Amino acid sequence: MSETADIIIKSTVGSWRYFIESVTNPQMPSNYFYVLLLVSLICWTLEILFPWRKNQPLFRKDFWLDAFYMIFNFFLFYLVGYAALSDVGVHLFNNLLSSFGVENIVALHLQSSPKWLQYCMMFLVADFIHWNVHRLMHRITFLWNFHKVHHSVQEMGFAAHLRFHWVESILYKTIQYIPLSMIGFGLQDFFLMHIVTISIGHLNHSNLNLSYGPLKYILNNPKMHIWHHAKTLPKGQQAVNFGISLSVWDFIFGTSFVPSSGKDIPLGFPKVDSYPKSFVKQVLEPFKTKNN
Repeated sequence: MSETADIIIKSTVGSWRYFIESVTNPQMPSNYFYVLLLVSLICWTLEILFPWRKNQPLFRKDFWLDAFYMIFNFFLFYLVGYAALSDVGVHLFNNLLSSFGVENIVALHLQSSPKWLQYCMMFLVADFIHWNVHRLMHRITFLWNFHKVHHSVQEMGFAAHLRFHWVESILYKTIQYIPLSMIGFGLQDFFLMHIVTISIGHLNHSNLNLSYGPLKYILNNPKMHIWHHAKTLPKGQQAVNFGISLSVWDFIFGTSFVPSSGKDIPLGFPKVDSYPKSFVKQVLEPFKTKNN
């Protein structure tokens, strides 16, 4: 127990020190705080200069709520417990492996491969895992109750990408940990991949008229992803377009759906107007909801 407590204390203290250094030292390598801020400002500037829905307000509905979700999900939640929880989980997992005589779970060594190939492999594996997790969150009622927080967005903009329940962070990262660890990727690799996925995710939710031409069959994009947020779909269609960064999985597995421009389609889900509006109530709602 004392060993676990030591991990929690060291992890929490280390996380706060890293966060403070990130804020006070913009030049620090792997500075997630300012990279996220920069990506957000770039996407917002593009929305201002080239809006797809020209009548949508600059500060769209729930803009500040989504901004707070960014602060909470990417910093506060991590600082107040997730970092420590992750480190304890990794420690317990490694102890479990050791009890079976396993000291290293790396099964595929890519260190001798070109760096670009390593990153491509990591990106593909992680995105396919995320596509599957995302699909399950729409198919399993228990998970959907948490994912509804993200789908409560009714006006699309880059910051809508940041509105999601903290349980999703645990789910995504837990499921991807073992497969990516077996390929032998390190923390610096994860940081670079995360920045790429955050940037693409911001664009996917942005108020921009983008589809990337022929690359739409590979990369997810705003004109495709907006149909994922459609309030209602034609009869016979269920949830569609589960791609996180890549759209290719949806085309391969038959879950793609872009029948027309989704520029002005209603967003959300049935009865979204009665869904809680505040951060606290939205975060608590899944724990009160049973089977809807």
